[in-house]
Amino acid sequence: MSQHLRLYSNKTMNLMVLFLALLPTMVTADCKVEDDSATTTTTTSGSSHESLKYKIAAMLTILFAGGIGVSIPQLGKRVEALNPDNDIFFMIKAFAAGVILATGFIHILPDAFQHLTSPCLPENPWGKFPFAGFVAMTSAIGALMVDTYATSFYRKMHFKKQKAQQVVDVESGSSIAVMDDHAGHVHVHAHATDGHAHGSVHESELIRHRIISQVLELGIIVHSVIIGLSLGASQNISTIKSLLAALSFHQFFEGMGLGGCISQAKYKSLSTAMMAIFFSLTTPIGIAVGVGISNIYKQDSTKSLIVEGILNSGSGGILIYMALVDLLAADFMNPRMQSNSRLQFGANVSLLLGAGCMSFLAIWA
Repeated sequence: MSQHLRLYSNKTMNLMVLFLALLPTMVTADCKVEDDSATTTTTTSGSSHESLKYKIAAMLTILFAGGIGVSIPQLGKRVEALNPDNDIFFMIKAFAAGVILATGFIHILPDAFQHLTSPCLPENPWGKFPFAGFVAMTSAIGALMVDTYATSFYRKMHFKKQKAQQVVDVESGSSIAVMDDHAGHVHVHAHATDGHAHGSVHESELIRHRIISQVLELGIIVHSVIIGLSLGASQNISTIKSLLAALSFHQFFEGMGLGGCISQAKYKSLSTAMMAIFFSLTTPIGIAVGVGISNIYKQDSTKSLIVEGILNSGSGGILIYMALVDLLAADFMNPRMQSNSRLQFGANVSLLLGAGCMSFLAIWA
C-alpha cells in the first residue's frame, strides 16, 4: 500500500511542477479593448528598480512566513500541546480550517467573479453565464470524486493485503491447533483478528489524511502561484508594500492549516519536508516568474483574465470543499468533540477567529 501511496504522491507533485512551468505561457496575450493609458498606469507609480527591491523582500518574507506556518504543526512530535491527540491541536485545526474557508470565500471567489465578468471580456459567452460559480461548483464536485475514489482504491488495496495475511494466519493457526487444544486456538485467533481490526481502522484513517493533505495542497498551490504572479508583475510600489505584509500573514495561516493535515497524514520525514518546502516556495516562485514576464504580462488582457479567473474559481471550490467536508465536518462530528462541551466551544471560537482574521486581511490583499 505504501508503494501505491508514494506513486500517487509523485504523480501529484509532477502535476504541480508542470502547472508552474506552463502558467507563464498562458497569460501573456493583450486585451483588444484595453486602453493604452490603462496599461501604463502601473509603470508610472514607481521605478522598476525600486519595485524590484520590494519584490525581493516580499519573496524572502513570504517564504519565511509560509515555512514557519507549515512547520508549526510538525512540532507536535516534540511539543506536547501541539500533539494531534491534544485538545489544543483540535482548536488549532479549527482556526486553520476557518482560514482556509475564508480564503476560498473572501479572497479567491470574489477575484474569480471579477476576472470572469470583466468588461474586457466579450459579452458572449462570458457575460451570459456565471462561469466562476460553475467552475467552483465543478471543482468542488471533482474534489469529492477524487476524495472518494482515491480512498476507495487504497482501501481495496489494503483489504486485499489484509485478506492474504488472514489466510496466512489461518494456515499457521491450523498447524498450531494440531498441537494445542481447541480453546487455546480460538483465543489466539481472536487476538489476531482483533489486531487486524485495529490495524484496518488505523490504515483507513491514514489513507484519508494523506489524500486530504495532497488535494488541499493542490488547491492552495494554484492560488499561491496566481497571487505571486500578480505581485511580481506589478510595478505599483504602494500595492507591493501592502501585499507584502498581508500575503505574509496569509501564507502563515494557510501553512498552519496545511501543516496540520500533513502532520496527521504521518508521512516519512523526506515526504513531509518536500510537501512543506513545495508549499513555501510556490508564492515566491510565482513572484519571480511575475518579475520575469512583467514586460509582457498584462493583468487586464483577455487571456490573463480568463486563465486567472478559471484557476481561481477551481482553487476556491477545492478549498471550500476541503474546509467544510474534510476539515470541519470530520472534526466537529468527532465523538471526542461531541462529548466535550468545553472543547466544542473552544473549537467554534477558534473557527470564528481564523475566518475573521483571514477575512480582515482582505482589506489589503
